[in-house]
Amino acid sequence: MIRPVVAITGGAGFLGSHLCERFLAEGYQVICIDNFLTGAVANVEHLMTDGHFRLVRADVSEHLAVVGRVDAVLHFASPASPIDYLRLPIDTLRVGSNGTYNALELAREKGARFVLASTSEAYGDPQVHPQPETYWGNVNPVGPRGVYDEAKRFAEAMTMAFHRAHGVDTAILRIFNTFGPRMRPFDGRAIPTFVRQALLGEPITVAGDGSQTRSICYVDDLVEGVFRVLNSDMPGPVNIGNPHEISMLDLAEWIRELTGTASQVTFVPRPQDDPEIRRPDITLATTRLGWAPRTPVEQGLRQTIAWFQEHPRLWSVENLAGAVS
Repeated sequence: MIRPVVAITGGAGFLGSHLCERFLAEGYQVICIDNFLTGAVANVEHLMTDGHFRLVRADVSEHLAVVGRVDAVLHFASPASPIDYLRLPIDTLRVGSNGTYNALELAREKGARFVLASTSEAYGDPQVHPQPETYWGNVNPVGPRGVYDEAKRFAEAMTMAFHRAHGVDTAILRIFNTFGPRMRPFDGRAIPTFVRQALLGEPITVAGDGSQTRSICYVDDLVEGVFRVLNSDMPGPVNIGNPHEISMLDLAEWIRELTGTASQVTFVPRPQDDPEIRRPDITLATTRLGWAPRTPVEQGLRQTIAWFQEHPRLWSVENLAGAVS
């Protein structure tokens, strides 16, 4: 049997590594492409013995070439956490622009279907709630978060330009907050930060008064959504996320309860342009793909906490710069 070939940029990152696992399990040959700026070999080293897996070190912002057949290109390369994209603003903009162009050129050359990992950050601090794909967003292009928001918005525009001008078979995913094993404890996102602090008995730091909300989706459900979009004819954009909306204060208290920690919640200044609300309208994904999140949030949180407990080597501050993603 001839296996289909998928190239996954950012394949050694948090989401990318889970995608590599899923596509191998589905009978694909997987080409994992990463420059390890925020990804890590450790995320995919358990896949190295699979003869259908290949790891390629490359910076997609500079160049992207693959020998042989490629049936699908999943463009997931990008710093994605606030600490990363604020530390690496130029790299973030380049991977959203040059990197997207190079990944699309690869798909064009190979006649492959292309899937862009965009983000709910395309909606900015939304004035429509929940957010449907038809909403154009409320983004500050010159604020500190603009390097990530606008990189993804540009990537969406580039994707549609290749679709319209060159007939490339493209799809755009807008991914809402996703969590699970292989997140980095120091990446600045709420769940790994709260879990790390709780397990270490440190104060749990909530930004502002904690009333701002996010909708959190377990990684297995996100991967299922990606798989269904790839194997559909949908061009997107399509929201993939869990409508389970929760305030940051309630999330911190929930993690306190699940970890049994003695940590207390403390409050820190809220970052500039931090969105007030966030919840996906997933009507399109549900009706067109038959997709909806299946993992209860508490189950996902328990599995994530257990993974952190089982990987104490990640807890040194040296990992802040991106040893594991």
